[in-house]
Amino acid sequence: MRSRFLALMALLVFAFPVLADPPMTSLKIEVKTYTEKPIDRASVIVKFSPGRNYVKLGKRTHTAWQMKTNQEGVAKIPPLPQGNILIQVIAKGYQTFGQTFEVNEAERTIEVKLNAPQPQVSAH
Repeated sequence: MRSRFLALMALLVFAFPVLADPPMTSLKIEVKTYTEKPIDRASVIVKFSPGRNYVKLGKRTHTAWQMKTNQEGVAKIPPLPQGNILIQVIAKGYQTFGQTFEVNEAERTIEVKLNAPQPQVSAH
C-alpha cells in the first residue's frame, strides 16, 4: 500500500509541471523612426519560440500574432508564453526589422526603431 502511495506521489510531482500553465507575458511594441516619430499602420508579427507549441488540457495556446500599429505606433499583443519571442516589423518606406528577444517578465515594452531604406547600388 505504501509503495502505491509513493508511486502516485512521484507521478503527481513529475506530472504537475506538464499540466501547469506556462508563465505568460503581455507585450507592448512601440514602432518609431530614429527621430522618435511614431509609425502608424506598421505590420507587427510576433512568434513564440518557432517550432514549439504549448498545449493546455487539449487547448492550444496562441503562440503567434499579427497586427498593425495604431496612430501612436503601438501594437499591444495578447498574452504569450514567456521565453524567446521573434518580432518582425514591416512598414512601407522603411527597412524590415526582425529580432528575437528573451522575455521573462509578465509585462514588457519593446521599442523598435526602423531605418529609412538604403539607396540601391548597381555594379553595372
